[in-house]
Amino acid sequence: MTDAAETLAPTVGVVGACHALGATRATLYRRRQPPVHGPRPRRAPPARALAPAEREAVLEVLHSERFIDTAPAAVVATLLDEGTYLASERTMYRILASRGEVSERRRQLTHPAYAKPELLATAPNQVWSWDITKLLGPVKWSYYYLYSIMDIYSRYAVGWMIAERESGTLAEQLIAQTLHKQRIDRDQLTFHSDRGAPMTAKPVAHLLADLGVTRSVSRPYTSTDNPYSEAQFKTLKYRPGFPTRFDSLDSAQAFCRDFYTWYNHHHRHSGIAMMTPHAVHHHLADGLHHQRGRVLTAAYGRRPERFVNKPPRPQPLPAAAWINKPKENNPTDQKPQ
Repeated sequence: MTDAAETLAPTVGVVGACHALGATRATLYRRRQPPVHGPRPRRAPPARALAPAEREAVLEVLHSERFIDTAPAAVVATLLDEGTYLASERTMYRILASRGEVSERRRQLTHPAYAKPELLATAPNQVWSWDITKLLGPVKWSYYYLYSIMDIYSRYAVGWMIAERESGTLAEQLIAQTLHKQRIDRDQLTFHSDRGAPMTAKPVAHLLADLGVTRSVSRPYTSTDNPYSEAQFKTLKYRPGFPTRFDSLDSAQAFCRDFYTWYNHHHRHSGIAMMTPHAVHHHLADGLHHQRGRVLTAAYGRRPERFVNKPPRPQPLPAAAWINKPKENNPTDQKPQ
C-alpha cells in the first residue's frame, strides 16, 4: 500500500495518493527518511547556559548552612535583597534536579507510623468504645461534655455521664463504675477510644492496667477508627427534640437520661438485626429471633401465595462486630449478600 502511494504521489500529490489508497502520510514520510543508526550527535549547550563553575557556585550556596532548608524562590529573593544574583529560581531547580535533590528542603517533623486498630467482638463485654462530645450550653462558648461508653457488639450504652469539663479524673471514675457494674473480669475486655486528652490521661491508663483491661486507641485524625461512638452521637443529635442549646447541666442530664433509656430499650438497631441493644446485651436476642421465625412460619402457612420466592425468615443475628475488619486476601471470595 505504501509503495503504491509512493508511485502515485508524483502524479496526484501525497495527500491525494494517501487518500485514494487509504495510506497514512506519516508512514510515507517515515519511509522517505529512514532512522539514523548510532548515537545522535550531542547538542552544544546554549550560549546563555551557566558555566560548570557557575553551577557549582549555585550548588554551594544552596547547600550552605544558611540556605540548606530554604526553597529556591526564597534564596533568589534573599540574595536580590543583598545585591546578588546567581541564577533564576527555575535554573536552581534544574541544577538540583540534575543531582537528584528536588524534594522538600525544609526540615520537617517526622511522625511515627501508627498501626490501624483491628478489633473483633463476638459477644457482649468483649470490646467497648468510648468518646466525649460537646453539647452547647446556655450562652456562647459554654459547653457541657457527654462521656459515653458503649459495647460495640450489642450497641448497648453501658455507661454515660454529663460534666462541665473534660477530665481524665472524671473519665477514670465513670470507667471504674461501669466496669464494676458490668462485672468485667481481668483480661476479658478491650477498651477503645480516640487520642483525646481524657482518653490518654494517666489516671485512665493506670486504671485499665490495674484492672487487666486492654487499651486500644485510634490513629490520629481518623474518625473511622471509632465508628460506633461516632454513630451513637449522631443518633443523639438528630433525635427529635434535641435542643440547639441546653439551659443548664440538669436539663442536659434529663435529656440524655431519656435518650439512653430509649436507645438501650426501644431503639431498633439495623446493625443488630433490628433488635434493641438491651436484648442483645442481655442475651435475649436468640429467643426473640426464634419467636420471629415462628410468627413468619405461621404467616407463611396461612397465605403462602403472598411469599413469592421462598418462605420468609427473620433477619439473621450478627455473628461479630469489627473495628477495621481486615480485607480478605483471597480474590475469589465474594461479599456476603
